[in-house]
Amino acid sequence: MNSSMRASRFAKRTKPLNVSFEFFPPNTDEMERTLWSSIERLAPLGPNFVSVTYGAGGTTRERTHATVRRIIGDTGLTPAAHLTCVGATREEVDEIVRGYYAAGVRHIVALRGDPAGGAGDRYQPHPGGYANAAELTAGIKRIAADIEVSVSAYPEKHPDSATVDADIDMLKAKVDAGASRAITQFFFENDFYFHYLERVRARGIHIPIVPGLIPVQNFQTMTRFAARCGTSVPSWLAERFEGLENDVATRKLIAISVAAEQALDLLDQGVNDFHFYTMNRADLVYAICHLLGLRPQDMRAPALQAS
Repeated sequence: MNSSMRASRFAKRTKPLNVSFEFFPPNTDEMERTLWSSIERLAPLGPNFVSVTYGAGGTTRERTHATVRRIIGDTGLTPAAHLTCVGATREEVDEIVRGYYAAGVRHIVALRGDPAGGAGDRYQPHPGGYANAAELTAGIKRIAADIEVSVSAYPEKHPDSATVDADIDMLKAKVDAGASRAITQFFFENDFYFHYLERVRARGIHIPIVPGLIPVQNFQTMTRFAARCGTSVPSWLAERFEGLENDVATRKLIAISVAAEQALDLLDQGVNDFHFYTMNRADLVYAICHLLGLRPQDMRAPALQAS
């Protein structure tokens, strides 16, 4: 092998490596234990922030709020609370923003959200609500200008967008409204990311476009998720997991191999910021971060308090 093909093995990194982790709020006691065990495992890596996904329904929404509050109270991590336009008026969403601000949240991930009826339904804005993430971003910044707003980006375009250019138009609107970072939907071919980045920069958009990566815990589940969010699953990836449906141990080894290959290639091409969709599991994400060069920091987050 030509060693020059893997510059990250030899070149001294001159820029800091930044990571962030996404979690979702648990809905069972077992999932609660798994989530906080994962947070405690990943916290010493010193992420820029950890984001918590958001559901429009009342119970799911409250679980998000409770998870964010506990991150603030029991850890030294910086939370980024997801917020969507779905199922609420502007006044109701604004009240959530004010509540987050009062609780100490200074970073929100603003998203349009999925249709209330689920995948396959046509999105309809709530009467009196924010129509899209650009309007939501503007609303957040109007309430508190010092809240950092991250938004989504789609290297393969959002399923509801007619073209990538239309998607970039929406990204531009979100940036004009005050967004300071975009996090991509997960992807498996790095060329998608770099081609998208070229088009975004050509449009005069200069905020960080952070690649979102997902270690494949379960290939079949991931495939269904990818179909809903417009991510293509290459044939080579399917072949790597072929025949492993009942072989959890080997599947895990393949998953770390695939994710590490992708992350290291991005690193070699100059990427220093990474966002990981953890699926509330720490082991694969921790291993990838270690391969990228991250090590536990001396100043660790305080131990989590018992629920």
